Amino acid sequence: MDYLHIIDKYYPEDNALKKILLVHSRAVADKALRICDSHPELHLDRQFVEEAAMLHDIGIFRCDAPGIECHGNEPYICHGRIGAEILRKEGYPRHARVCERHTGAGLSVDDIVSQHLPLPVQSFLPETLEERLICYADKFFSKTRPDIEKTVEQAERSLAKFGEAGVLRFKEWEHLFG
Repeated sequence: MDYLHIIDKYYPEDNALKKILLVHSRAVADKALRICDSHPELHLDRQFVEEAAMLHDIGIFRCDAPGIECHGNEPYICHGRIGAEILRKEGYPRHARVCERHTGAGLSVDDIVSQHLPLPVQSFLPETLEERLICYADKFFSKTRPDIEKTVEQAERSLAKFGEAGVLRFKEWEHLFG
């Protein structure tokens, strides 16, 4: 798979948003790949991890988040679902699952209902090791400061705003991948 071809298809102009997407995604991919290399016992699909990490945020262009140059109409919380739709249409259902399951530390049915999130009422929790790994690596990099890697504590504080369940999942991943 040529993930840059897919990114170029949906981000044809070299602009600030495309740069943010590429810098953030590369940082997430590089962290995930370092973890792959550090944990051969997990038998992670390294090529898939790189591709999916580079594409996990492809849906942001359709969202409204002016602070990161996103000037679409959809709520930002929907970017994973939007990215999943794009990648399924492109013929990459496995990569699509990473898109829809990386928000926060994944979103449960309870999260969606209790927080009145504008998402289908279904589980968006990462299930495979690769889905969990990319979700985990993503928590260390923001799009507003993609050049700075957060500490574990900073990542946990960021997740805590959305409830304890996500922090607990992240801590499990820290045990697995850290």
